[in-house]
Amino acid sequence: MTRATKKPKAEPSLGCTIVVLDEGWSKALPDAARLARRAARAAFAGTRRRGRRSLNVALADDKAVRKLNARDRKKDKPTNVLSYPSGEREFLGDIVLARQTVWREARDQRKSPSDHFTHLVVHGTLHLLGYDHETGEADAERMEALERRVLAKLGIADPYLAR
Repeated sequence: MTRATKKPKAEPSLGCTIVVLDEGWSKALPDAARLARRAARAAFAGTRRRGRRSLNVALADDKAVRKLNARDRKKDKPTNVLSYPSGEREFLGDIVLARQTVWREARDQRKSPSDHFTHLVVHGTLHLLGYDHETGEADAERMEALERRVLAKLGIADPYLAR
C-alpha cells in the first residue's frame, strides 16, 4: 500500500455506558451521566490512545461498594471508586462509584462534588487503561501527572494540592 491508499487510523472514540444503581445520584448530581462521559473521554484522549473503546460507569451507594471492596480487595469498607479492567482490547471494563463516600470526601476536601466526581472518573478510567498508582512511587507520580493534565483541560484545579 502506498501512503495515498492507506486506511486512515480510526479517531479515538470512547463509548461510555452509565448504569444508575443508586437513585440518590439523580438528586445529588443530576448531570452525573454527562460528567462521567466527559471525564472518561478526556482521560482516554489524554493517554493518546487510538481506536474505539468502551467502558461502563456504575453509580452505586456505599453499601454496594463496601460489598465489592470486601469481596475483591479484602477491605471491608466503602471506597470512592473501584475499577474492574476487562482485559479485552475494545471493552476496557467497569468503574463503580460510591455516592456517599464521594460526597463526604468532596466536603472534607473542600471541593465541589462535581469536580471530585469528575476526578474519580478520570482516575478510574486511567486504571482501566493500565495505569496503577499502587505499584510504586514513579507509577503514582506518572498517573497523578496525567490526571492533573486531563483535569486542567476540563477546567478543574489540581486535586492533589489540598493534600
